Parts: sequence; C-alpha cells; structure tokens
Amino acid sequence: MADRRQLHLNLFILSSGHHEAAWRHPSSTPERMFDPAFYTELARSAEAAAFDAVFLADIPKLDANIEFNAAGRLDPLLTLATIAGATERIGLIATASTTYSYAWHLARALSSLDHLSRGRAAWNIVTTDSPDAARNFGLPGNPDARTRYERAEAFVEAVLTLWDSWDDDAVRIDREAGQYADPTRITAPRISGPHVNVAGPLTTPRPPQGHPVLVQAGSSDHGREFAARHAEAIFTAQQRINDAQAFYADVKGKAAALGRDPEHIKILPGLSPFIGGTEAEARRLETEFNELTIPAFGLMQLKDFAYVDLDDLELDAPVPIEAFGDAGDVTNNKKSRTQVYADIVRRERPTLRQLLHRLAGARGHRVVAGTPEQIADTMVEWLDAGAADGFNVMPPYLPGGFDTFAETVVPILRTRGLFREGYEGTTLRDHLGLPRPNRVRESTSSADRAR
Repeated sequence: MADRRQLHLNLFILSSGHHEAAWRHPSSTPERMFDPAFYTELARSAEAAAFDAVFLADIPKLDANIEFNAAGRLDPLLTLATIAGATERIGLIATASTTYSYAWHLARALSSLDHLSRGRAAWNIVTTDSPDAARNFGLPGNPDARTRYERAEAFVEAVLTLWDSWDDDAVRIDREAGQYADPTRITAPRISGPHVNVAGPLTTPRPPQGHPVLVQAGSSDHGREFAARHAEAIFTAQQRINDAQAFYADVKGKAAALGRDPEHIKILPGLSPFIGGTEAEARRLETEFNELTIPAFGLMQLKDFAYVDLDDLELDAPVPIEAFGDAGDVTNNKKSRTQVYADIVRRERPTLRQLLHRLAGARGHRVVAGTPEQIADTMVEWLDAGAADGFNVMPPYLPGGFDTFAETVVPILRTRGLFREGYEGTTLRDHLGLPRPNRVRESTSSADRAR
C-alpha cells in the first residue's frame, strides 16, 4: 500500500459557507466575512490538517442577489497576502480574470504573492462571463466565449513570458564589483497582438516556484481544451462518478496528446459534505439548511449559472427539461454548469422546489450527507476509479463545517494511507508533486495569437 495514490485536498473558503442558506444558520458567522482573522484562522486550520491549499473564488461585481445571501467578497490577492503572513506551508490559490485584468499587472501581483509566501502561490484562471462586470470596467458588454478564450490564451502566454523575464541567476548582489543584477539575464518580452500588449519586464525576479501553479475551473468544450494546454490543477463540478471518470480521461488524454505528462494535472472535483454521527443525523442537518433557503435567491442563481428563467413556474411543479435548451442533450458541452443542472433535471425529474434544494448546497458541485466513514468512502471510491486526484472541500457552513471534516474525515483518510500526516515540502508545487518549470520563454512576439 506504500505506493497507493495520495489525495490532494484544498479548502474552498466562501463567505459563511457553501450552502446558500449558511448565513442564516446559527452555526455560521456571516458577521466575520470581512474580518481578516476569519481567513487566517481557517487557513491555519487547513494548514494544521496539511491541506494542499486554500482557494478563494472571485467575480469582479457585486451579486444582484445580495438581499438574500452573504454575497460580498474581499479581493483574493490581498486576502491571500494576509494569509501568507500568518501561515508557513499551505498553498494560496487566487482567482483572477483574463477578461478584466492587464497581463503585466496581474503577472507582477502573482509573482509578488509567490515571493511573499516563499513559493505557495497559484492562479485560478477564469474568463469572466458577466455583463455587470463589463460595465464595472467601462465596457458596453461582455465578449463572447470564443473571444474570451482567445484572449485567455494570449493572456496566459504573456503572463508566463513575464514570469520568465528574469533568469533565476539574474540577481547577483556582487558588492565588491558594484553589480546588483546582470541586465543581460533580464529580457523585455515585447508582446504585441490584438488582445495583449506588453513591453515588460517585471519589477520582480523570477518567482520562487518558477511559475505560480496554474489552476483552471470549468468543464465546457473551450474550458477542457484550455485546461489541457495550461492547467496544473483543475476544479470541476461533477455529480456522478461516471461523468467524472469521462471528464478525467478526456482532459488527461488531451494533455497527453499535447505532449504533457497527465500526472502533472491534478483534477479536483468540488465536494460539499454534511457530516453526522449517523447518516440520518447528517441528512437531518442537510434538511435543516435546505429549509432555510429563500426561493427567490435560488431562482436568481439559476439565471446566473444556467441562464434559465423559471420565475413563473410553481414551486411544486415539475421542471421542464426544455427550459435548458440544447443543454438537455447530453452530447452538448458548451456551458458546463448549465449542463450539470440539465443532467439533474433529465435524470431526476424534480419539482422546482426539489431542484432549488438540490442546488442550494454548492451550486451544482457534489453534496454528500453521511458519517465520516461514508464521506471517506466516497472520496476513496472516486480516487480509485480514476474520477479524481483529490477534492476541493466546500464546507456547507464555516468554520464548523471544516472543523468537523478535519477532525473526523482526515484521520480516516490517513489511517487508510491516502493522505499525508504532514508536509514534506515547502512550496505548493511540492505539495502537488509538480516540477518547477525551466525558464523557456525568454522573449516572444507570438504570445497573442489565437489558438
């Protein structure tokens, strides 16, 4: 059993918890959402459990449904910089948009986080699909999916090139000769194209990890192709093990076809666990949260995530699969979260109330209610079946939901030889078993090409 694969685990921190009614439950602390100690305490707890990383999501807009949910958020990079000063080993994954960022500015910010944390930074690459976000940046509308991914390709290549703009030995600090750095070891990228223009170089030396770890979230056709080329960790929403196996094989197969080592891509589905001393106790806890949901909020979520308007449907009426358009066809994979929702409706034929409760736990990610042993069994099953390399743990409420997971599930995984007792390395790449990339992008004029 010594060579058995090990799980990778991240703590996904979101407001007062991932269940949409968590803020109403007495076990959560929504009043601490803007308190830096809330985040540092959670990160320290995750570090004490030897988790790979903490992860912060983001979208550059205020959610319209804030009336019914604790939907505000701090800036991920600034929050993770605060966490970096309060921790020593745990990885720090920041979400940042290629659609509404400048490549040079974001490359420097992520490089700075990697330096400040001594090699623990990662970038969750997203292409923002939000007209409200566009207006926040003075634009009339959001680019279409093809344009967003063309820009993302150019953007990521530019950022990688900027991280390589300093060679590892560029800084000399030769006091006797009077040379701080060797300018011949620093390259100005000079990237020019329709999507990204950068003169470079960065003001920071090459990051400790070479490059911060590249993370990607999404399962659409565009997202899979993008992930196969770039991602080193992938967050995905999968409801069933056979769907997760198909996604896992597809992305790793695409990566191998591009000459990448599939072992250097970690696929991490979301998992939101309700944990009880018995299965019945865990299900009662889930029901308790579901009964606190506000239907108006769930209907807004359907519009935001799946572009489906069911406002006129009675809560106890069955949801028509036709409302999801061509996402009801299992061969369609254009909008990943819409597909997840449509598959639930197609398989389970729920009423609207049942669907809203089904999605309340984690917005389409897998929700499991059971004993610690049952939660561990689920994770092991997916690992052994080639459906996951680990999980993004999404506690339904915080901080108690994570504390329970760390205190009850993690020891079981360790007893089974599937999770580390402690850290063996110091960087996030060490935790994930990823190599430090060589400096290969000395300069380029083609990083802004469409793929």
